[in-house]
Amino acid sequence: MEQHFPQRGRLLTSSRPLPDFDVVAAHGAWLHLADGRRMLDGSSGLICTNVGQGSDKVLTRLQQQFSRAVFGGAAVVQPHSQLELMDRLCRAVGRPDDSVALVTCGTLAVEVAIALAKNIARTRSGKRRADILTSTLSYHGMSALTLGLAGNGVRRPHPEDTLGLGPAFPPPYPPTHPHPHSACDATCAEEVAKAIDGRGAHNVAAVLLEPVNGTTGGAFVPPDGYLRRVGEICRERDVLVIHDEVLTGLWRTGTALASQHWDGSEPDLCILSKGLGAGYTPVGAVLVAPELTPVLRYKEAAALPALGTMATQPLQAATCLGVLDELEAMDTTALQQRGEQLGAGLRALTGCPGIRDVRGLGHLYAVELDPGLLWPLMKRAEAQGVFFYPFTGAGDPRSEGLVVAPPLTSTADDIAFLTTALTNAVITLDGRG
Repeated sequence: MEQHFPQRGRLLTSSRPLPDFDVVAAHGAWLHLADGRRMLDGSSGLICTNVGQGSDKVLTRLQQQFSRAVFGGAAVVQPHSQLELMDRLCRAVGRPDDSVALVTCGTLAVEVAIALAKNIARTRSGKRRADILTSTLSYHGMSALTLGLAGNGVRRPHPEDTLGLGPAFPPPYPPTHPHPHSACDATCAEEVAKAIDGRGAHNVAAVLLEPVNGTTGGAFVPPDGYLRRVGEICRERDVLVIHDEVLTGLWRTGTALASQHWDGSEPDLCILSKGLGAGYTPVGAVLVAPELTPVLRYKEAAALPALGTMATQPLQAATCLGVLDELEAMDTTALQQRGEQLGAGLRALTGCPGIRDVRGLGHLYAVELDPGLLWPLMKRAEAQGVFFYPFTGAGDPRSEGLVVAPPLTSTADDIAFLTTALTNAVITLDGRG
């Protein structure tokens, strides 16, 4: 029987100035369309389908858990799958002794991390205001709190709706921290010190930052030594460091956590989401360093934040275990080689007409474009059989470009197809070449 669905305009969701794909099947990095074409997912959906689509390992885990139970409150039913997930996740990212809060999405994970940091600051140090400081090029979620705190210019709320919040310091990237005589370096971390001291360290609970910039500016990588110096500044002032690795965590940049590219950059709290659910389930996780857990359990501490009805749901945990099964089965050396292949193919575009910059790490890159070329290039890339995620929002006027972030399970042939298709799209842009 033919099915008729309501017009898309009645569905309150984001849209773009290009036709939607009518997907009839998906496997790995590829979408198969109703018109017979196939399309390479050059951005892992919304930078989340890290292990590709159609995973047998995820399906097996789901089926096993479904036959046992699909729901059980963690405070009532023994959380076997959740405990297994906590242990596996912490070991996978090199933080084996951490404690974990599991929630239902990245935005909520950020809010829980903020609440935990405030509890720690008040219990351990007697701080009252417990401010959270972020950068002017940051993005930390879609709630009123996280949008108010962060610096994504496109998504900033109306001034009257910011809850009196806002970013506190410029990041070490040219669009928001220009240097007339030199590029940004580790000394740019002194901007964080100024922000803390300006508020008074006794009023600041934590600094929240993305170790590698995500989609606000487009895959900006911090200078060597920057993250280490931020950590030193915060420790000197009894301020916690929270890393938002919602987008970068779980090997997206080539290491389990993006911060692991630089020695001495470990945060006190780490937030994961996209790569953990991998598009199969909404999920968020907050990892808390072992020396801080006793503070949260102290009898005089504030109650732990509410995590939500569906937090630590067994099917969610089982799905994430399947994702970890996929990730841990990867050859990390081969993964890094494919990341280098991707980077080399994209950097070859440097100097082409319309290309302003190429930057990134691992399987996370940005191709910044001259103004006005974003959607024409997207259209031409899709005609070549690959699609990407757009970014806008850094600098004035705001920069724009493509986030290139294929699934980590993409093959070398997939990467070659992607870079060739994008190169052809650039060459044909506006009739050039």
